[in-house]
Amino acid sequence: MNEVPGAAAPAARPLLLVVACALVDADGRVLVQRRPEGRPMAGFWEFPGGKLASGESPEACLVRELAEELGIEVEPACLAPLTFASHAYERFHLLMPLWVCRRWQGEPLGREGQELRWVRPRALRDLPLLPADLPLIPFLEELLGP
Repeated sequence: MNEVPGAAAPAARPLLLVVACALVDADGRVLVQRRPEGRPMAGFWEFPGGKLASGESPEACLVRELAEELGIEVEPACLAPLTFASHAYERFHLLMPLWVCRRWQGEPLGREGQELRWVRPRALRDLPLLPADLPLIPFLEELLGP
């Protein structure tokens, strides 16, 4: 590896692997949720998902998280990988694969006190999304249209 003379090496951050899902309704809108008060980065909007438990596959994590957060049932076969985000936060580096899901059982509800909103992909740019979620917008726009 070539190093730039005099340049400080970036500080090592722990890697955090989380998974996210773009639930897409029949009108081509995507579900986002607002982080509730009392949680880190409260007030920001994000895609549903969460941290993997030890030994858990990403798909199993999404099925579990969607049930816990939204009260919906998703079959792993209904999850289609789309892209991923890699983002350096101050205290950790986030790696987040994004899946798309168009089929689930139940009506999504904010079971953890979070506000939910169905939005068109282009309207995601008008929300204060978490920084790691911003690079995902063009992929959703390409898949679903503006």
